Amino acid sequence: MNVVRLLAAGTAAGVLAAAVALPAVGGVGLTAKSTTETLALRPEKLDEPPLPERTEIYDSTGKQVAQFYYQNRESVKIDQIAPVMRTAIISIEDFRFYEHGAIDLEGTARALAKNLTGGGVVQGGSSITQQYVKLVQFNKAKTKKEAMAAIAPTVNRKLNELRYAMAIEEKYTKDEILQKYLNISYFGAGAYGIQAAAKRFFGKSAAELDLSEAATLAGAVQNPVRTDPTLGKTARDYLLNRRNTVLDRMAELQKITVAEAAAAKKEKLGFKGTQIPGGCEESKYPYFCLYVKHEILTNPDFGATPEDREKLLQQGGLRIKTTLDPKMQAASEQAIKKYVFAKDKPAAAQAIVVPGTGEIKALAASRKFGDNKKKNETLINLAADSKHGGGVGFQQGSTAKAFTLAAALENGWKIDDGNSTGKTYNVPAVENTPFRDCKGLRVGSSHQVFNSSEGGGGFKTLRTGTLGSVNTFFMKLEEQVGLCKVVKMAEKLGIKRADGGKLQQVPTFTLGVNEMDPVTVSSAFAVFASRGQYCRPMAITEVRDRNGKVTAAKPKCKQVVDEGVADAVSEVMSGVFTRGTMTEVGGIGRDAAGKTGTTDGYTAAWFAGYTPNLASAVSLGDPRGAFNHDLTGVTIGGRYYAYVYGASISGRIWKDSMMKALKGIEAASFHPYDSDTYGGCTKSCAPKPPKKDKDRDRGDSPFGNADDEESPLDIWDNGADNGGNGNGRDKPITPGRRG
Repeated sequence: MNVVRLLAAGTAAGVLAAAVALPAVGGVGLTAKSTTETLALRPEKLDEPPLPERTEIYDSTGKQVAQFYYQNRESVKIDQIAPVMRTAIISIEDFRFYEHGAIDLEGTARALAKNLTGGGVVQGGSSITQQYVKLVQFNKAKTKKEAMAAIAPTVNRKLNELRYAMAIEEKYTKDEILQKYLNISYFGAGAYGIQAAAKRFFGKSAAELDLSEAATLAGAVQNPVRTDPTLGKTARDYLLNRRNTVLDRMAELQKITVAEAAAAKKEKLGFKGTQIPGGCEESKYPYFCLYVKHEILTNPDFGATPEDREKLLQQGGLRIKTTLDPKMQAASEQAIKKYVFAKDKPAAAQAIVVPGTGEIKALAASRKFGDNKKKNETLINLAADSKHGGGVGFQQGSTAKAFTLAAALENGWKIDDGNSTGKTYNVPAVENTPFRDCKGLRVGSSHQVFNSSEGGGGFKTLRTGTLGSVNTFFMKLEEQVGLCKVVKMAEKLGIKRADGGKLQQVPTFTLGVNEMDPVTVSSAFAVFASRGQYCRPMAITEVRDRNGKVTAAKPKCKQVVDEGVADAVSEVMSGVFTRGTMTEVGGIGRDAAGKTGTTDGYTAAWFAGYTPNLASAVSLGDPRGAFNHDLTGVTIGGRYYAYVYGASISGRIWKDSMMKALKGIEAASFHPYDSDTYGGCTKSCAPKPPKKDKDRDRGDSPFGNADDEESPLDIWDNGADNGGNGNGRDKPITPGRRG
C-alpha cells in the first residue's frame, strides 16, 4: 500500500500510519528506530500551561460557600482515582499503554487496517500520551483557529504531536501521564477531569467509582458531546452502549471476568446529574460572595490587569478562606427577614464588621439575589459600594453627625460645650457663607434647615445635641468647627461615596447628604469602638494557590483618631439607647453606642452602632430610586408606616441581629472617657437658667421652658432625626417634616 492510499484514508490513524510507513516505501523495515531517524523525529518540549481549575471560597469555619470556574475541574493524584477507573480507561483507549513508548506502532497499524477494511473510523491509533498532547494543545489555544489546528488530521500536526509525546514520555512516568490525561479529559455534562466527572455523573469522588461507573466514564471520553446524558434519551442510550463496549473490552483483555461484565451491564446508567454550582447566584451567601469576587477583580494583588484577575478567579484553582461567620450571617438574615420582606419594594441591608481588624463577618439584604424582577430579585450588592458590586447607596442621614461630633472633640470641644440655635438655621448664599470646602472655596446655598420634633431650639451641648439629633445644633457646630475639618474627619474614618465619586462638601454635609453603603459606615463607626483605629474592610484572610502555596492576608489598620476622642464619642453616643433616638427600642444588654439616621423627605433610614466587639450599620431605602419612592405611607414587613425613621426598622434590625451575633461572646466594656480632658465645658458653656418665679404656675412642666433647660422629651425625638438633605445639592428642607 503506498503513501497516497494511506493519506487517502483521511483518518487520524491513517495519517499517522502513513507518516510512520514512509520509510517502508524505500524498502526500510517498519521499526520505531528507522521511522524516527528518517523523519528526523526528536523529542520536543511541550509547553504545558496549568489546567483551568475552579476557585473555591470558604467561610471562616472552613466550609465551602461558593466557587467559580471556566472549566469545572478539580485535579486529583493518581492514587485518588479508583484502580478500576484506571483499568477501564486504559482498556478502551490504549491497552498497551504500560508497554510502549510515545507511539504504539502495533496499535497504530492495527487501527489503520481496521479503518481501511471497515470503511470508516473503527479504531483510534493515538496512544494516551498522544491524546494528552493533543488536549494540551487544544486547551491552550487562544483562538478558534488555533483550537481547530490542534485537532486537525494533518501529517504535520501528527508528527509534531509525536515529537511532543516523545518528550512527555521522557519527562514523566506512565502513572504521571495517566494522571494528567484523566485530569485534562472532558467527560461531558460540563465536567472536566475525572474528579468533576465522578461528582457530576454519580455524586461521588473518583476514588469511589465502581466497575459500571468507571466503564461509563471511560466510554464517554471518545465522544463526550454525543454521550452527554443531559441532552436526552438518545445520548443516554448511546452512553449506555459505550459503557457496555468498555465492559466487553475489559473482559476480552481479562481485566474482569465475563460474569462481572454481564452483571455490570444489567445495572442502570445511574446518572445523578449532581449540580455543580458556580458563581455567586448559586451561593448560599450571594452578597458576601459578590464582595469577595469583586475584591479579587479590583485588587492589583491578584493580577496586574482586570483580564489577569478574571482569569485567576475563573481558572486559577484558588482556595480562598474568608472572614464570613455563619452564625453572625444567620443573625443578620433572620433580623432583616423579621422586619422587611423579600417582596417589599424598600430593601434593607446590613454589614457587620470587627473593630480593630476590619473583618467583615456578615453581609445580608432583604431581597433575594438574582435577575428575576417579577420575584423582586436584585443583582446589586445592597450592603456594599459599587466597587464591590453595589449600587449608588443611600444618603446616610444623621449618622453623619457622628463625624461632626468627633471633629469637635478633636478640635478642643468638651462634651458639655455647645451652642444656642433656634428652630431654623439659615444657610447663607455663597458670598456671605462661613462654610469653606477643603480647597478653601466658599460653599453655600441660601436656604433654611429646620428642626422638627427636636423643638424650637435653645442651648444644646455635644451630648444633648447628639442624643436629640438636633439639625440646627449640628449646622451651627459644623460652622464653628469648620466644614473641612468635619470632612477630613469623615475621610480619616474611611468615609467615601458608594458610587466612588468625590464627597459633596456642602454646608449640609453634617446632615448626611452623601450616599453610603453599610460596609463603609460600619467600618467608620468601628473606629470609635477600636479607640481610634481605622481598618480597611477585610473579607479574605487566606489564599492557597493550586500548588499549595498559602498567602495570608493581614488586617490593614492605622490610628486615625486619638484614643481619648474615640472614647468621648462612645461616651456620648452610648446614651442614644437610653436618652436619645433609640429610647423606645432600647439597648442590647451590654455596652453599645450608635446613631440613628433618617434623611429629609424620608428617602432612607439608617442605624449605625457598635460594641467593643462588633460594629454594624443597617440601611433601608428603595433601590428603584429613593427620591421618587420615599418611606412614607408604606407597608414594610407586613406593617404600615406613615413615616419610617432610623429607629423604626433599621434600629430594630440592628438590635436583634447584634444580640444574636454577640451571643456566646463575653461582653466587653468601653474604655472610660477622660473626663478631665473631655468632660465639662470651656468653649461655650450652658447659660445659667433665669431665676424661677416663686409664683410660677404649679401646673407648668417641672423642666421649665424648653429654651432654658431640656426635658427628656426635648432630648430625644422617637427616632425622627432630620438627616440627609434631599439630593445633596442643598435643597431646602421642608418645614415641619421629619427627616
